[in-house]
Amino acid sequence: MRVFVTGATGFIGTAVVRELIDAGHQVLGLARSDAGAKSLIAAGADVHRGSLEDLESLRSGAAAADGVIHTAFIHDFSNYVPAAEADRRAIETLGAALAGSDRPFIVTSGTLLVQRQGSLATEEDAHNPNFPRKSEEAALGLAAHGIRASVLRLPPSVHGNGDHGFVPRLISIAQEKGVSAYIGDGINRWPAVHRLDAAHLYRLVLEKGTGGASYHSVADEGVPTREIAAAIGRGLNVPVVSKSHEAAADHFGWMARFFGIDSPASSSLTQERLGWKPVQPELIADLNAEHYFEHAADAVALHS
Repeated sequence: MRVFVTGATGFIGTAVVRELIDAGHQVLGLARSDAGAKSLIAAGADVHRGSLEDLESLRSGAAAADGVIHTAFIHDFSNYVPAAEADRRAIETLGAALAGSDRPFIVTSGTLLVQRQGSLATEEDAHNPNFPRKSEEAALGLAAHGIRASVLRLPPSVHGNGDHGFVPRLISIAQEKGVSAYIGDGINRWPAVHRLDAAHLYRLVLEKGTGGASYHSVADEGVPTREIAAAIGRGLNVPVVSKSHEAAADHFGWMARFFGIDSPASSSLTQERLGWKPVQPELIADLNAEHYFEHAADAVALHS
């Protein structure tokens, strides 16, 4: 199968590209830059120049493929609403190019966007319509019109070597403040998955997924944030402390609203339906490895 992958040069996208090629698929990867194009060629993929804002490049890339995996998102939390709108337009454009066919289209979302918080979220729970990001709404709208679109929800921590997401940001904050902190009693939970397990699930959804279905890429159903803070404290050799909910915003900045959420999630239905089984190290084991702290001083931003 010839697969068009957006976000193909990102942390998750590069793992998806490798997973697809190793399984015998051909990959057409979206690249914004010369450096991105070179990395795709080195990985054995074909290059399609463009960006999320260039809708014609998305349209032509999808039209030339047997399936589409959409992992790209503009991770600019200071301009989140415009980023979410760009994502919605991209999904609708990609989907329109697949209309009238049975070609699969996998749209990335997140378990944090599920309607239910504080109890175990499942694949059958609806997304929260109050979030600005409309990835699932756009995908399910396409599915309602006969396009084989499905949703793959990622947990807040997709970890592994090269991670530059939420956990490295927490490491950077701990370095800056001299303490590794959690909020309140730290029993609120974060689900997690290793990037290689996530990449494998993307392939399974591409090959066997059902249009209109949601799948959860979750290995750890819920790691208490106190344990995450403790692992970071060990890695940096700094004290581990609790911050009150009132003091959290000053300590964590924009991360406070995410790190304070209790958002456990299950992947039982995904594993049952697709035969997916996570095999990579879980989050705390991965945090105990050296790679998260070798270049901790560089982990100061969240981009993909």
